[in-house]
Amino acid sequence: MNADAINDVAARHPDAFRRSPWKRYATPIGILLCILYTFYCSWFFSVAGVLEKANWNLAGAYLADWVSYEIRPDIEFKDNHLTIDYSRFSKLGSNPDPDWVAKQMAIIERQVEAVPAPAVATNKSSQDSFMAPGAPTAEKPAAPSGQSAPAVPETVRENAVVAATVTLGDGQIAVTPKLVTVTRGAETVVFDIAKGSSVTPRTPLPDWIEQRRPGSTAYVSFGFLGRAEVQNDEVVAWRRFFGWANFVFDTNSPFWGKPFSEVASLIVAGARIDPSRSNAALAWDNILNNAEWQHGDVWLKLLQTIVMAFVGTVLASIVAFPLAFLAARNVTPSGIANQVTKRFFDFLRSVDMLIWALFFTRGFGPGPLAGMSAIFFTDTGTLGKLYSEALENIDDKQREGIRSVGATPAMVQRYGVLPQVLPVFLSQSLYFWESNTRSATIIGAVGAGGIGLKLWEAMRTNTNWANVFYMVLLILLVVFIFDSISSYLRRKLMGTVANSNDERRVSARPPAAQIA
Repeated sequence: MNADAINDVAARHPDAFRRSPWKRYATPIGILLCILYTFYCSWFFSVAGVLEKANWNLAGAYLADWVSYEIRPDIEFKDNHLTIDYSRFSKLGSNPDPDWVAKQMAIIERQVEAVPAPAVATNKSSQDSFMAPGAPTAEKPAAPSGQSAPAVPETVRENAVVAATVTLGDGQIAVTPKLVTVTRGAETVVFDIAKGSSVTPRTPLPDWIEQRRPGSTAYVSFGFLGRAEVQNDEVVAWRRFFGWANFVFDTNSPFWGKPFSEVASLIVAGARIDPSRSNAALAWDNILNNAEWQHGDVWLKLLQTIVMAFVGTVLASIVAFPLAFLAARNVTPSGIANQVTKRFFDFLRSVDMLIWALFFTRGFGPGPLAGMSAIFFTDTGTLGKLYSEALENIDDKQREGIRSVGATPAMVQRYGVLPQVLPVFLSQSLYFWESNTRSATIIGAVGAGGIGLKLWEAMRTNTNWANVFYMVLLILLVVFIFDSISSYLRRKLMGTVANSNDERRVSARPPAAQIA
């Protein structure tokens, strides 16, 4: 039809082409309601205030900690020298000496307190000298009873650090006992240090240095590469490096710090480092028992999570399968049995899996058993409901055909019902198995075992964000693999069902000769 014909039909039948006001304005009204609801949510949850008060620098530092690590030298001021210390479990090993911390050494003199000698009791009745019997001895002033003689300070000469320079990307921090010079790019700021008293800049501070009140600690930012705090008793610097430090071997391993070629050579043809086992066995043990990354424990907890999800889903499927037949109205005609079973499913589903995990953790103690029980209870209710609904939607013609040949009720269910619903049951169980792998991680955080508990422990320290990211990546990898396997198996099952249905329809058709 052309435009004229359409207009002619519309003119002759106006009621059929007249749109109601609701249909005409439904789209703009819907858009307006969405906008109003967005503003309402922003006001109710104070989104603007939250965004304004958010510490974006801290959030950026947390994200950076996922993919990088920091080395922290502490440079402490002494009277005429400096001391440089690193954290107890430094990623540089027990004797850190990085090339980005330059030290200037010199011979210095300093006062140390001598260890006081204990007081020695003398026989006051004897006045003779052992050198000359009969000669009087020279009496020394005795220390008070029970006290040692006063300590006399001693002067010692030693080689010490008198200046240090820390390089952080395009910036430097030059430290002496009474002066700190901070440089970033072309800008330089000098601080006078009054030990234990104040930190005083000689010039106005740029925007990358913050001092909250005069004389207090100065906070220096070098961007992603590092930061520093200039205090009145020390300078603390953090230099950031991209990557995960000591991911394969920790600092206690004999393979630590060696290039890959040397490690490979030691494993393949090198002399045994540990006489009791080969270098390959030693390297594998060092990887599993890495003190910083704990690969063996993380992998074991991940395996526990997988087993929790699998066992919980299998048990739930086994229990929900017969109960679903009781809940289906078209399979079990008893209304009491239907209602009792469905309400039982509702009870199991209404309590969240996390609540079940807390309940079983109190009952069984922390561990995988509590997690498996939580998954089992929750999924029994959910799968039972889904199974019963699938049973209520089957085609009764197949059951009637089996019943018409005199089959028993059990045979009717076996050949008239199961072929229709079994692939659906398996598909749903596979989906819940993949989903429970994620759920097992969450319930593990409340003590139900698995990698979730390990993840929560790492997050509570607020320092091991690289370990958190490592475990998150493992969880994502496992979920991706299981999702792919589950999707493939579901496609194969549903494809098999479709093909078998097609074959049954073709076989049910009469031959062409009979039609003729």
